[in-house]
Amino acid sequence: MAMIEVGFERQNFHPLKRKSALLLKLIAVVFAVLLFCEFLIYYLVIFQCNWPEVKTTAYDGEQASHEPVLKAMFLADTHLLGEFLGHWLDKLRREWQMERAFQTALWLLQPEVVFILGDVFDEGKWSTPEAWADDVERFQKMFRHPSHVQLKVVAGNHDIGFHYEMNTYKVERFEKVFSSERLFSWKGINFVMVNSVALNGDGCGICSEAEAELIEVSHRLNCSRELLWWLQPRLVLSGHTHSACEVHHGGRVPELSVPSFSWRNRNNPSFIMGSITPTDYALSKCYLPREDVVLVIYCGAVGFLVVLTLSHLGLLASPFLSGLNLLRKRKTR
Repeated sequence: MAMIEVGFERQNFHPLKRKSALLLKLIAVVFAVLLFCEFLIYYLVIFQCNWPEVKTTAYDGEQASHEPVLKAMFLADTHLLGEFLGHWLDKLRREWQMERAFQTALWLLQPEVVFILGDVFDEGKWSTPEAWADDVERFQKMFRHPSHVQLKVVAGNHDIGFHYEMNTYKVERFEKVFSSERLFSWKGINFVMVNSVALNGDGCGICSEAEAELIEVSHRLNCSRELLWWLQPRLVLSGHTHSACEVHHGGRVPELSVPSFSWRNRNNPSFIMGSITPTDYALSKCYLPREDVVLVIYCGAVGFLVVLTLSHLGLLASPFLSGLNLLRKRKTR
């Protein structure tokens, strides 16, 4: 009886060992894919970005001086989802993507100041006080930064509403969290922060109800031109469009639209890197991982896991074993 029992145990041992080996392989593959797609890919992609070179020597008559360079990151349209329109899985996926991208960029690129150009939240214009507090808490976790890095945020229409939706409560609620600062100066460079809502309707004056739509459009355009004349900027950076676009005002003042930072708005999100001095600037675009690439990797991993499982169960011949058997047959001929 003892002999029979030992033989029975040995017969059960091999299937159990094979199952354990399969389980370990599956766990290893899943862990490796998750590690790459959720962490390492951000370092691999953002590591390829470099700060643009800018001329740092200024001449005052015949005397040359070295100008300090400010390293600034510009991103836009993060659109943190709210309690009404945001599905929990969509919210989890998009916010993890932005958090990893931002934290990786901070670690690799070491910017001195980061500007977020509007539409921080998706539902700020109608969110309840409780929902607003939750959104702010999530934002502060995602975009946490060292004390030596400045973070400047401009309000967008999704944060406080368009001019016909905004009110004092919404504006003050936003400014309580992100400050009401309009002018920021560092290393001899002045940044004027203007939200896009200020360039619409009430931002420049109240139009008569009898004005036609074309007159209102003309009025808003005139407000923008009066603003450019007043500030005389070297460069204008804006958000809202979710895409990159460059226009020149008056044939000389360039305005660059910064693409969205979120996978929810673009398959290939990006941000702008700026090397800026008091007299010059240089810009470059830094791309984040593409969402379709990550999805293809996950799909490929699922296919590999299926093949691996079927091969271990004997339902699918291993490619390696098939090749080895074919080679043996050729040798025996």
